[in-house]
Amino acid sequence: MQPPNAQISPIPPITLVGAGRVGGSIHRALLAAGADARLLDRDGIADGCGDAEVVLFCVPDGEIESACRGAVATAPRLRFAGHTSGSRSLAALDAAAEAGADCFSLHPLQTVPDDATDLTGAPAGIAGTTAEAIVLAHAIADRCQMVPFDVPEESRAAYHAAAAVASNFLVALETSAEELLEAAGVGDARELLAPLVLRSAANWAERGEAALTGPIARGDEATVTAHLEAIAATAPQLLPLYEVLAERTREIAASRERR
Repeated sequence: MQPPNAQISPIPPITLVGAGRVGGSIHRALLAAGADARLLDRDGIADGCGDAEVVLFCVPDGEIESACRGAVATAPRLRFAGHTSGSRSLAALDAAAEAGADCFSLHPLQTVPDDATDLTGAPAGIAGTTAEAIVLAHAIADRCQMVPFDVPEESRAAYHAAAAVASNFLVALETSAEELLEAAGVGDARELLAPLVLRSAANWAERGEAALTGPIARGDEATVTAHLEAIAATAPQLLPLYEVLAERTREIAASRERR
């Protein structure tokens, strides 16, 4: 949702620091929207930020503070400073705040595998130290055709944990399923499982927990026992993962039945 009086129209020139995957993708999106945006390598702060009024740090989380200090030291006209981290709070930009700049964060809630990732339609988590900073962050997201939403500062770690579960853990889970299928003697495991994974994800997106199917959802504990025995015999390292997920699945199925 947008804050009161947020506008998509003109945004000031933006200097992006960090020419990696996120920085490159946001830069491309801004240029495509006709925005005035320049992209600097982390090492280009001293020479590239002299006239910057808006700087967006797209560097690794551990480098935000030092990059911010470097920009503050060379950008006397700095009015706004932002970062694209999902886990770091606005305190990472304290050097800019102490210099009088308004601060914001803009985190694409999307997996960004390379610097040409299309961000169109991706949600973007927004926070800011002032109303003006929040309006600017929303406007930048809008220009990139992302969908901005507000993230409370005190909930940032939980927000980022949810993103990690939804994205990183999904990859780990499906890689485990691929490993189990291969251990069972079936080749081309990823190709065979992909349609099931994609359909299941689509069902969840459309129906939420109502999309749950399978032996646990229908109370077939005999099949679950057979699964456990088969995993113990073929891929015992995956047994704890199955047991934890089975218990969580039982909780979801039980909760659904109570409603």
